Amino acid sequence: MKYGFDEIVFSIAYLRPVKFLFYLFPWNWFPRNYGSKSTRIRRLLEDLGPIFVKFGQILSTRHDLLPEDIVKELSLLQDRVPPFDSAKVKVIVEEAFGVCLDEVFAEFDMNPIASASIAQVHEATLCDGTEVVVKVVRPDILVTIKQDVSLMKLMASLIERYWEPGAKLKPSLIVSEVEKTISGELDMLREASNASQLSRNFAQSEIVKIPKVYWEYTRTNVLVMEKMIGLNVSDIEGLKRAGVDLKKLASNGLDILFTQIFRDHFFHADLHPGNIFIIPGKEGAPDRYGVVDFGIMGSLSEFDQRYLAENCAAFLKRDYRRVAQLHVESGWVPADTRVDEFETAIRVVSEPIFDRPVKEISLGDLLLRLFQTARSFNMEIQPQLLLLQKTLLGVEGITRNLDPEIDMWESARPAVQTFMAERLKLKNIIHELREEMPGWVARLPEMPKSVFDVVDKFRSGKLNVKTHDSSINLLKEELNFMLSRVVYVLVGIGLLIFALLLSVWVDFGKELVLTYYPVIALLVGLGGGMILGSFLIRKK
Repeated sequence: MKYGFDEIVFSIAYLRPVKFLFYLFPWNWFPRNYGSKSTRIRRLLEDLGPIFVKFGQILSTRHDLLPEDIVKELSLLQDRVPPFDSAKVKVIVEEAFGVCLDEVFAEFDMNPIASASIAQVHEATLCDGTEVVVKVVRPDILVTIKQDVSLMKLMASLIERYWEPGAKLKPSLIVSEVEKTISGELDMLREASNASQLSRNFAQSEIVKIPKVYWEYTRTNVLVMEKMIGLNVSDIEGLKRAGVDLKKLASNGLDILFTQIFRDHFFHADLHPGNIFIIPGKEGAPDRYGVVDFGIMGSLSEFDQRYLAENCAAFLKRDYRRVAQLHVESGWVPADTRVDEFETAIRVVSEPIFDRPVKEISLGDLLLRLFQTARSFNMEIQPQLLLLQKTLLGVEGITRNLDPEIDMWESARPAVQTFMAERLKLKNIIHELREEMPGWVARLPEMPKSVFDVVDKFRSGKLNVKTHDSSINLLKEELNFMLSRVVYVLVGIGLLIFALLLSVWVDFGKELVLTYYPVIALLVGLGGGMILGSFLIRKK
């Protein structure tokens, strides 16, 4: 009511018969300037507290669902949360370690340097003189989260049930995403493990620094890490005074992002100016990025990683048909999607972007528009892709602030091409085969039963070919018969190949060593028998 949303409540179909009640409230008797709807939503979430602020921050990444003005306003939401009492900080830390604060830290600043909805950060010094930062989870925050999330779930279910656009917005899924995100941020051990993994990934890098985790001082609600000293990435004038090469810094930032995506498939998903410091290089050393706050990380499966790289490669060539085919092949859009129609829709979205000067072409904007287009073809948005979109938009904003002339496409090209080339190297293919072979061997005893299950289904008519083409449906029996032959032949060939793989152990630099002769004989005999049997099948 404070922000005039009671009018929306009474516009719900079920309440329209009693809409006259809206005019009985005294605050509606006089005109009031509530501001724009997007501003009112942001202010409402701020008033509801830190968990709802986090909800709004996640909503600000949903360009695929919400109007641009609301997304832009929600992106202004910040965790402006007052710090909690220093006495409670002392109690939490001492309970976590089971000893007095003075026995762990030589110095501990009770005034936090940062305070957010989940935790706050303090500067401290270990007994050996090492300067660290200590992240402390807020007391009783779990109770608050449970209460607020349960309220969000109730509101989401009501919206989906009684408000027509609610089903399309899917607020319940967004609330589940909020709950998952916040639960991950509550566990400091999880955040510490994320930092350690990222540190290992960039152990040989000269352009990024991940703070060291002090595991002996880290608990589920307390995280102790190396203190990061640097300049804020948004302080352009300060960076210039420090002699930082802004163009090189912008290029390195994109290189770090694409390396995470295409080499490691594990990326920092909360990259914004508050989490990035610049450490100026000394004596000819390169300037480095210092990254903090590892509560939200994204990961891509090898499947998503490969299709994402192939999509980027196709976009670089403006091969929109291949982009459409990849979306269908990956299952991101339904299998019955018309590729030619989807290709046309992608071209309509992409061509205006590519016609701009290279300095204005945005990968994040392209990904956003592509998601919006795919939604009209019933694409189910993947959470990992949303995190990637959010990260791309954030990093693009930072790099363009450093270098407005940067060419995003050329920055992405090396990482994509390297990924595609590495996949096709014989050495890597053989390495993958060696990695997978133990699993194949373990499943080998299941193969005969699986093969005969398929054969039995064919004979009983329970395994059929389905197609939407009515003319082909007329030939279903012939197709089933032909397919049965193909299956037998493929099974036989597959067994032969598997026998060779199983019997050959590849050791680089040495000659091939053949082993498992009895297994070869068994599988060759079985495979040959299956192939021969396929030609003896008689049509019913």
